[in-house]
Amino acid sequence: METVTTPTPRDRFGHRAWWVAGAALLAVVVAGAFSTVPGLLTGPLHGEFGWSRGTIGLAASVNMILYGLTAPFAAALMDRFGMRRVVVVALLAIASGAGLTTVMATAWQFTLYWGLLVGLGTGSMATAFGATVAQRWFVRRRGLVTGLIASGSVFGQMVFLPALSWTVDHHGWRPSLVSLVLAACATAPLMWLVLRDHPADVGLAAYGAGRKAERPAPTEGAGRRAVSVLLASARTGPFWLTAGAFAICGASTNGIMWTHFTPAAHDHGMPATTASSLLAAIGVFNVIGTVASGWATDRSDPRRLLAAFFALRGLLLMCLPLLMSATVEPSMSAFVVAFGLLDLATVPPVIALCREFYGDDGAIVFGWVGAAHQIGAALAAYGGGAARDAFGTYAPVWMSLGALCAAAALLSLLVRRSPGRTVGRPVSRTMPGSPAEKAGRAG
Repeated sequence: METVTTPTPRDRFGHRAWWVAGAALLAVVVAGAFSTVPGLLTGPLHGEFGWSRGTIGLAASVNMILYGLTAPFAAALMDRFGMRRVVVVALLAIASGAGLTTVMATAWQFTLYWGLLVGLGTGSMATAFGATVAQRWFVRRRGLVTGLIASGSVFGQMVFLPALSWTVDHHGWRPSLVSLVLAACATAPLMWLVLRDHPADVGLAAYGAGRKAERPAPTEGAGRRAVSVLLASARTGPFWLTAGAFAICGASTNGIMWTHFTPAAHDHGMPATTASSLLAAIGVFNVIGTVASGWATDRSDPRRLLAAFFALRGLLLMCLPLLMSATVEPSMSAFVVAFGLLDLATVPPVIALCREFYGDDGAIVFGWVGAAHQIGAALAAYGGGAARDAFGTYAPVWMSLGALCAAAALLSLLVRRSPGRTVGRPVSRTMPGSPAEKAGRAG
């Protein structure tokens, strides 16, 4: 039920929604710093323990799968217990997993600590978290906000990756993980102080809203709701088309680039520190590309944006084997700029499609679509390492992923909008048979 309220005094530092978005961005930045660590650890772990690249890639794959599968349940848990509690617990889980990794002795421990604990923690702050913040706190600028928060994961890589790479080279891999543990522990209390679950908690309307909505009652049965939303959305074509395209997105970004780009560049004689710096540079342009994509999503058809992004990304990946060398040539610099602009640019259009088709359940649906993204990433992380062991080169992997990106472009164009729906103006709508729709009928 909505009630008309008199305007509340503006905080002299701006609407509280932007502070909440900033806190969410910080949490995502810290969580994002953990995503490229397996790429930095591949060489040191292979040298110290004698593990194969496939074995190390298995732990990264488990991490990515859990990252994806956790997201929809985390979105539902945020409805039940609030964003603050979920994010703080997630940061502590990340810190625990990374800390235990420093004292591991066997491969299964690496899979347990890094794959399970870090995967669960980072998955709780996946892009579904940003979608939840945008949906609760913003009516205007939703695309821009989702783009900003989504860019945080790669911005975290940009901030931490060069320093982590230098630490691994000069002091070993364990001190680099300890630094991440400290960062996660320092961020947790800040989240408790700044994050708020709903504008009504502080007596405000969402940014851009003329009316103040009452705080919704906590949703019981978070796990049951996440599963029921999945079952309902799985009966619709847009879900499978979007999930399929996003699975390819995960394979062609997180799965291969953040896990195998550094060792692939090292195969061509490039120092690991230099390759890590290139990944960090990709992160710089990733922020620009994702924010620009969010801006464009507010104004354009997200299907066409997705198709263009995938087609261009596929061309870049097919060209990558020709660009690898021991030094950074201008062609590689051009690749870094272009790939960075396209890397996470797919996120705002996909969030917009989920919100358009599934309304109030959109954040949870996007969590499940994000799970497909991480399954694709996990397959690429494991398959890339296995292909390198089998063929002695990553060239077939880059070519295969480029072809898959072309398929993703076609899938994106097949997603159909509802008749009469205005693209770029998200309308809250519940899906027939969804928990939110049933609640509306009951009311």
